[in-house]
Amino acid sequence: MSESLDFITGDHVVYPAHGVGQIIGIETHSIADMSVTLYAIQFEKERMTLKVPVAKAKASGLRRLSTKDRIKAAMETLQGPSKIKRIMWSRRAQEYEAKINSGDPVSIAEVVRDLYRGEDQSDQSYSERQIYHAALERLARELAVVEKIDERKATEKLEAVLSKAA
Repeated sequence: MSESLDFITGDHVVYPAHGVGQIIGIETHSIADMSVTLYAIQFEKERMTLKVPVAKAKASGLRRLSTKDRIKAAMETLQGPSKIKRIMWSRRAQEYEAKINSGDPVSIAEVVRDLYRGEDQSDQSYSERQIYHAALERLARELAVVEKIDERKATEKLEAVLSKAA
């Protein structure tokens, strides 16, 4: 059984549950008399290395960075009107977490847009702020790598778009 390598060492990739990481190696390990090839992915911010079997990479949601068009779609989503559903916060929070963990920049942008509060708007609860910052950070990291800017600049760019739209 040959496994096709979709990524090479040095590639930036997105793992849905953790965001942007970089492939630091492709390793082969023997486990119970079977040879398994793994991508070693470094997540700088979390100081974590994740090993994903090459054969399961697609099923786990591992993907290349978004295209500029996909990032543009996420930016357009940020400019749209927020869509706050009239359901209990706990249910909405679950939906937001699922969108963040989907790894899709447009879904993450929806969370950022819906939870953004301008200077003149009411305060957020602690859990709303936590989810907002998690989504903003995840989106900023991908934007930073795609546009080759630092994460702080990417965050400022996203917040500028949000404040204009608000």
